[in-house]
Amino acid sequence: MLCPLINAIKYKSHHRVYRLPNNKQRMLHTKGFEMNKKWLCLALLVSPTAMADNMINWWDASVTALYGDNYDLAPSDSQTTFTFETAGDWKYGDWFAFQDVIYFNGNNGGKDSTTYGEISTHFSAGKILGKEIAIGPISDLSLALTFEEGEGPVKSWLYGLGMDLNVPYFSYFQLNTYRRHATGSDNISDGWQLTPAFRMDFPVGNSNIVFDGFFDWVFATDEDAYETNFHFNPQLKYDLGAVVFGEHKKNKLFVGIEYDYWKNKYGVDGIDQNTYSVIAKYHF
Repeated sequence: MLCPLINAIKYKSHHRVYRLPNNKQRMLHTKGFEMNKKWLCLALLVSPTAMADNMINWWDASVTALYGDNYDLAPSDSQTTFTFETAGDWKYGDWFAFQDVIYFNGNNGGKDSTTYGEISTHFSAGKILGKEIAIGPISDLSLALTFEEGEGPVKSWLYGLGMDLNVPYFSYFQLNTYRRHATGSDNISDGWQLTPAFRMDFPVGNSNIVFDGFFDWVFATDEDAYETNFHFNPQLKYDLGAVVFGEHKKNKLFVGIEYDYWKNKYGVDGIDQNTYSVIAKYHF
């Protein structure tokens, strides 16, 4: 059962978090180009020129390079990832989207690259109703939507409830509870998922240390062949740009490490990934 299961759901990235050494160009697969077209359209949609000025409160775009090894269920032990991200806040909610382009280092004669991406958005009850929603530590409720797509039949819709929480020492803390619905791979990954996302800031002199990330906990599944799984993916980053280029370049260039723990990776029982990578991230 292991091989069909891996073929059905492989190539989902750790993604979503926030990854440039020179690397010779390689030909991407057709699916990768199709996905890149979607991200180009998305970038146009969320750019300031695509919406009225009063629709967007803020937005950000970044590129991250990541290098690490000891990846399980991958064509090679080590890999280099380039992640293109956009995030922002608008009149009725927020958005976050990323596209991973992953190169499998040293995979002689095999598949040398793949892509994976997600689009997430929240429709805020507080913003839509025009009034503050405060229930204990909850500062807002939202309709949470996510679309996941990798190469091959790896596509899923996630929909559910999002909550913004006021948690001491956190710059933000968001908790999402999703129903997963796979549109490919025989619906093998259908189930329920809990996804918190967070950030903490630690000022250091004229610079800043950022600890942020997420975890995905698929705590219930519809198919016995797909195990419940837990993926914890935080990053610890130092604002190097503020030190090297001055205060006016704060929040531009970050360097650091990313930790990646994935119990029952891809829903495969007993495959527990435990690794870390070095990262460099630049905000445009």
